Amino acid sequence: MALQQTVEQTVAGLGYDLVEIERSAGGLLRVTIDLPWTGPNSEAAAAGAPEPFITVEDCEKVTRQLQFALEVDGAEYKRLEVSSPGIDRPLRNQQDFERFAGEVIDITLKAPMGAAAAGQVSANRKKFRGTLERVADADGKPGWQIVWSEEPAAKPGQKISKKRVPAPLQALGFALDELREARLAPIVDFNGRRPKPGTAVSD
Repeated sequence: MALQQTVEQTVAGLGYDLVEIERSAGGLLRVTIDLPWTGPNSEAAAAGAPEPFITVEDCEKVTRQLQFALEVDGAEYKRLEVSSPGIDRPLRNQQDFERFAGEVIDITLKAPMGAAAAGQVSANRKKFRGTLERVADADGKPGWQIVWSEEPAAKPGQKISKKRVPAPLQALGFALDELREARLAPIVDFNGRRPKPGTAVSD
């Protein structure tokens, strides 16, 4: 069985979502897992409870099971690391985008926007950071956009004039197959909500 398939089946069999598999120099196999999304209509979401997150114990459980499964398959690796996604979690599929709607994300397009779509933005630009929002196209089909402002961030202690006109919001609509990469923006929230720090366990 291929390594990817072994990892996917093992992680899913334990009740987790596989986020990412990376093979690094030196034989390191890094597996990133997350708890399955229960959706916006779950009891916890309705009660306003914070979304649960991966613990060290979760990583240890998956590590033990993966070590066994990979040994059975004769997979070649020197070190296994199982971790939570951390604050720059990749967004890989439609469910990820549904789950993190309203969050600030970083996207990289496969190709530049082109002059026709650029407007106020450089036509050669590929990278954007903004708030992820659901939209509907002309046919009413669901789609996605990010919304941002080019307003420079205020420096600590800087006074902002009330008369200053804020920079206009800009929006970029996109399809998932137009993206080279999408991740949650690594913004630390000191109010204790989200994002949550990642955990990692190595054998």
